[in-house]
Amino acid sequence: MAAEGDKLWGGRFVGSIDPIMEMFNSSVSYDKRMWSADVRGSQAYVKALEKAGLVSKSELEQIVTGLDQIHEEWSQGTFVLTKADEDIHTANERRLKELIGEPAGKLHTGRSRNDQVVTDMRLWLRESCSVLYLHLTRLIRTMVDRAAIEVDILFPGYTHMQRAQPIRWSHWILSHAVALCRDAERLGEIKKRINVLPLGSGAIAGNPLGIDRELLRKELKFDAVSLNSMDATSERDFIAEFLFWASLCTTHLSKMSEDLIIYSTKEFSFVSLSDSYSTGSSLMPQKKNPDSLELIRSKAGRVFGRCSGFLMTLKGLPSTYNKDLQEDKEAMFDVYDTICAVLQVASGVISTLQINKEAMEKALSPDMLATDIAYYLVRKGMPFRQAHGVSGKVVQLAETKGITLNKLSLEDLKCISPLFDSDVSKLWNYTNSVEQYTAAGGTAKSCVVAQVEQLRNWMKNHKDH
Repeated sequence: MAAEGDKLWGGRFVGSIDPIMEMFNSSVSYDKRMWSADVRGSQAYVKALEKAGLVSKSELEQIVTGLDQIHEEWSQGTFVLTKADEDIHTANERRLKELIGEPAGKLHTGRSRNDQVVTDMRLWLRESCSVLYLHLTRLIRTMVDRAAIEVDILFPGYTHMQRAQPIRWSHWILSHAVALCRDAERLGEIKKRINVLPLGSGAIAGNPLGIDRELLRKELKFDAVSLNSMDATSERDFIAEFLFWASLCTTHLSKMSEDLIIYSTKEFSFVSLSDSYSTGSSLMPQKKNPDSLELIRSKAGRVFGRCSGFLMTLKGLPSTYNKDLQEDKEAMFDVYDTICAVLQVASGVISTLQINKEAMEKALSPDMLATDIAYYLVRKGMPFRQAHGVSGKVVQLAETKGITLNKLSLEDLKCISPLFDSDVSKLWNYTNSVEQYTAAGGTAKSCVVAQVEQLRNWMKNHKDH
């Protein structure tokens, strides 16, 4: 066990730390994922040190070259961690000293792990958000392309899990694509707030050695410099916001998955999942289980837990850095890994899904046209509230006779309202029903095609985020 004097913080300590506490305190097992961000941050920082006259040109070159070698070792998987490596910062600085000797000791001049770790996290999450954005827009594109191809397929729309009105299958797909577009926009907005430089804030009070933070900002490609050093080292709003974003995005994906799970049952038989995204039963050979969708649905709960758990950690903290904030990284990594997988699996499910057009159309029933009766009477001049009541009486008459709405005779209908005429027969056509919803955002073909075009334009405008 290393003596405490060998640690970054060990000068005032004597003896050895309890081995259990050593493990409890260590974060290198997971924060090593930020090795690249840590190297880049250090290379930028040593340039600022050189500009401030705190390291020589020669020392700058040695440190940068040594960090390049550390980067290569991590890239090749040859970097060796030791038991004394408490975190990624300790590990990289320890290795740098092994490679170049004493000049490595100057790298941390005026820098604290408080501003170092949050810089690493912002760099790591900034790039990770770009990866998630790519997966998310690919999913949206898959959905929009599918909606364009299958625009003529009709099936029941549901409210309260009851058949409501006929809609286009594509209208259902796009309803979920639009929600994911909002998620993509929110992710882009979060990325802007992530991209603020904390480096140069020190532990709490700032940096007293003339470090040029604008140089650091440019080197690390941040959009802005943090305003207050106390806030910069302790705030984790960007992590909380990312966790909430993931919670909302997985809510939308869970909702879509729930629909598809229901639609894939034998009772509905609207869709069939590809074998690539299904599993079987260990007991019942006939089963084809939508495990991909069920796992997407379950992962939402996992993400919610990370989000609420981290907020509970934050809410009781006093000002500036506290070790409780070590909880931020596992939450960030786990949620990133989870939603990264969810988005890719969702794209695979949607792209390979098979639909049963016949089952969808067979599920349409005349009772779903009850609202159309009210609209018919409105077009004849009847106030809607009265028309709604008349439509209800038509439904009641059909139920009393034990027949469907379209089997009622014109005489039956005229007994309820004289406004019914022979043109009422046009109501019993599902295509006519969906085609009346021509207001923007509706399920008429022209509207759905317009939605497809709007979303394609949206994708063109957002491809570089």
